[in-house]
Amino acid sequence: MLQFFKYVLATIVGLFTFIFLFFLLIIGISSIFSKPDVVSVKENSVLKINMNQQILENSSEADPFMELLGEGSNQIGLVQLKEAIANAKIDPNIKGVYLDIAYPVAGMATLDEIRKTLIDFKESGKFIYAYGELMSEPALYISSIADEIFINEAGGFEFNGLSSETTFLQGFFEKIGVKPVIFRVGEYKSAIEPFIRKDMSAASKEQVSSYLNGISNYFYSQIAEARGMSMEKTNEILNMPKIHTPEEAVEFGLITKTGYFDQFEDLLRKKLDIKEDKSITYIELNKYLKAKKLVKEGDRNNRVAVIIGQGNIVSGKSDGSNIASDSWIEELRKAVKDDKVKAIVLRINSGGGSAMASDIMWREIELAKKKKPVIASMGDYAASGGYYMAMGCDTIVANPTTITGSIGIFGMLFNAQELMNSKLGINFDGVKTHDYADFPSLTRDMSSVEKGMIQSNVEAGYEKFTTKAAAGRNMDIVKLKSIAGGRVWTGEQGKENGLVDVLGTLEDAIKIAAKKGNIDDYRVAYYPKPKNQFELIMEKLENSSQVRFEEYFGSLAPEMKNIKQIMEMDKLQAKMPFDMRIQ
Repeated sequence: MLQFFKYVLATIVGLFTFIFLFFLLIIGISSIFSKPDVVSVKENSVLKINMNQQILENSSEADPFMELLGEGSNQIGLVQLKEAIANAKIDPNIKGVYLDIAYPVAGMATLDEIRKTLIDFKESGKFIYAYGELMSEPALYISSIADEIFINEAGGFEFNGLSSETTFLQGFFEKIGVKPVIFRVGEYKSAIEPFIRKDMSAASKEQVSSYLNGISNYFYSQIAEARGMSMEKTNEILNMPKIHTPEEAVEFGLITKTGYFDQFEDLLRKKLDIKEDKSITYIELNKYLKAKKLVKEGDRNNRVAVIIGQGNIVSGKSDGSNIASDSWIEELRKAVKDDKVKAIVLRINSGGGSAMASDIMWREIELAKKKKPVIASMGDYAASGGYYMAMGCDTIVANPTTITGSIGIFGMLFNAQELMNSKLGINFDGVKTHDYADFPSLTRDMSSVEKGMIQSNVEAGYEKFTTKAAAGRNMDIVKLKSIAGGRVWTGEQGKENGLVDVLGTLEDAIKIAAKKGNIDDYRVAYYPKPKNQFELIMEKLENSSQVRFEEYFGSLAPEMKNIKQIMEMDKLQAKMPFDMRIQ
C-alpha cells in the first residue's frame, strides 16, 4: 500500500511539473509570435524611473515571472533608459520625470551618460524631480541636475569622497597550502597582487591614486556646477565629518528639501497643477518602453550597427554575462555582411580577460575595418583586453571617467602540493615519456626552465600587444611602452597621452561612425538582440545553480567567483589590475 501511494504521489508531482512547464512554453511561444500592444500614455503623465537597480549596457524584455508576480525587474538597460528619456522629451503627454533614486548600481561612465541624457531632456522645458529615502553619491551625481531633490527626513545622505579597496588573498592561500606562481610584464600590471601580497605595492597605489583622483575631480566638479558651488567649497564640504543627514545636505545646498513621500507628491501636484485630492498619473519605465515611438528612426537602409560587449573576455560561446570571442565575432561578421549597415560601433565595457580571445577579436576588427568604418565606444571599463579590442578601431571614443589602458599581460598558475600532501593527505605519482610531458602541474614545484617557458610566452604576448597598440594608435613604440606597462588611465588621461581620440558618449561615437560612413539619415541597430521572454524563462531554469552558489557563500560569493574565474582562465591574461570597487 505504501508503494502504491508513493507511485501516486510521484505521478501527481510529475503531472504538475508538466503542466507548469507547458504553461511556460505557451508563454514563451506567444511572446515570440504575438505583436506587443502599444501602451497609451495619458495626458499630464509623469515618467517614473526606478534607478535603484543594476544598470547594464542593454537589457532583455521584462521578466515574465516578475510581471506575473507584479514586481519590477532588478536591471535596467542603458540603451532602453536613454531611448525612453529621449522619447519622453518630445512626448506632449509626459510633463516631467520622477527619479526614484537612492543607490543606482552602475559605473561612473554609465552614470555620466544617464546624467547627460537627463540634461538634454531638461532642454525641453520639462521638469525632473528626484526622491530617495536615502541618497548615495552616485544617486546625488545623477540627481544634482534635478529641479527638486527630495530626501526622506529620516533617511541618510552620503557625501564624503571616493575610495577604492582591494581584497588580498595571500594569507588565505598560505593557510590552505596553495602557492600562486606568477608571470607578468609591467611594473603596473598588478592584477596578480591580490594573490601574492597582503597590501598594495607602491606602483599600484600610484596608479590607483592617479585615476581615482582624476575621476573624483570630474565627478565632483559636475556636482558643484549643477548645485551652483565652487570646487573649493565642494572639497571643503567633502572633508567635513558632519554631512550625513538630509538636513545638513539642505544646509549646504546639495539637495533642495527633506520630507516624506506624501510631501514630495504634494510638490509634484503643484508642478502639475492638479488638485490635492487627485492622484498623480505615473507611467513606469517598462510600460513607457511599449508606448508609441516619437523619435524618428531614420532610413532603414542606412544603419549604424552598435555591437555591445560587456563583461569578462573569454573564448568560445557567450553565456550572456561575458564577451566570448566566438559569439562576439559572429555578431561582428553579421554587421560586416549586412549591406544596410554602413558603419559599426563597438561598445566595450570590459576590464579584459583571455589574451588569446582578445587577440582573435582584434584580428576580426582589422578585417572588418577594411570594409566599413569601425568606431570604439568605451563604457565604464575598456582596459587591458578591453583596450586590445579598441586599439585597432578607426576612432576611439571614451567617457572622461572610463577606466582604460592597462596594456600588459600576466600568467598565473597554482601549486597545490602542500594542500594535497600535508593538509589533505593526498599524494600523486606517475611516469612520463619526455622531460616536460607533465608540464604544467598543480601538484609539484615548477623548475626554473619551466618557469622560463611561461615567462617567455608572457613577454612575447606583451611585445605583440604593445606592437599592435602602437600601430593602431600611429604611435612610436617607445612612447607607447612608456604609457603601457599595465598602467591604468582614465578616459581623460587617455585623451592626453594618445590612447583615446575623443571624449564623449555612445551617441557621439554613433555620430562619428555615421559621418565616416557618409550617411546623414540613418537608424541605429543594437547587437546582440536582447533576449525575449521565452529565452528568459529558459535562462531562469538553467541558472538556479548561480542562486545556490550565492546563497552558499553569502558575502564571500564575489571573492569565490573571482577565484573560480581565475581557475577557469586561459594561461595568459590581458586583464585589469584587479576588480575595482569605487565607493
